[in-house]
Amino acid sequence: MRKALFLVLLVLLSSATLLRAGMLDNLMKGIGGPPKGGPDESTTASGLKEALSIGTENAVKSVSRTDGYFGNQAIKILMPEKIQKVANVLGKIGYQKQVDEFVLSMNRAAEKAAPKALPVFIDAIKGMSIEDARKILGGGDTAATGYFEQKTRGKLYDEFKPVIASSMNQVGCTRSYKEMMSKYDSVPFVSKQSLDLDHYVTNKALDGLFYMVGQEEKKIRTDPAARVTDLLKKVFSK
Repeated sequence: MRKALFLVLLVLLSSATLLRAGMLDNLMKGIGGPPKGGPDESTTASGLKEALSIGTENAVKSVSRTDGYFGNQAIKILMPEKIQKVANVLGKIGYQKQVDEFVLSMNRAAEKAAPKALPVFIDAIKGMSIEDARKILGGGDTAATGYFEQKTRGKLYDEFKPVIASSMNQVGCTRSYKEMMSKYDSVPFVSKQSLDLDHYVTNKALDGLFYMVGQEEKKIRTDPAARVTDLLKKVFSK
């Protein structure tokens, strides 16, 4: 009799333990599991958008000022490789000043056109999803910039190129190029060269701009002093 009573009690206790375990498991599933200590996805997305807003604004400002391109050796627009031979020949026969002015005029055109990129950047930032933000946060130091360039470069090129072309005309870049090429073409026994100058300067201007955006992103990810808002501190603190 006592043995039978003991077995009954054992079964009841086991059932109660299993019931409590099942209830606890269901409860944890209901609240999404234990907290992980990091910011939620909505906060992460907001933080990345804020980082990109600050980074792109700083980058655009840095390249839009006088010597923003020309004075920055990392992004300075150099003589196109295709006509570097032209520049070398002209420099040797007394036209180095014109070559230098041509290089300067390309960079001035890029500096003048750069502010037009900001509205495109802002639209792209607004369109970033929470899923995009989650993936980017776990990426490398320029993961957001890479995503950003992928999403915006085509549109930026289409928006940027007409401005570059107009700016080059205004600052004399096209005129300098034509004068330089005219002098080169007058030299006997040299092969003729041609170049889509608008295409070249537009692409180099965008390369430089995204490089600077990447530098700003690196600062925010790695330098606590660059996290100038509470949201950035929360999202990017390790």
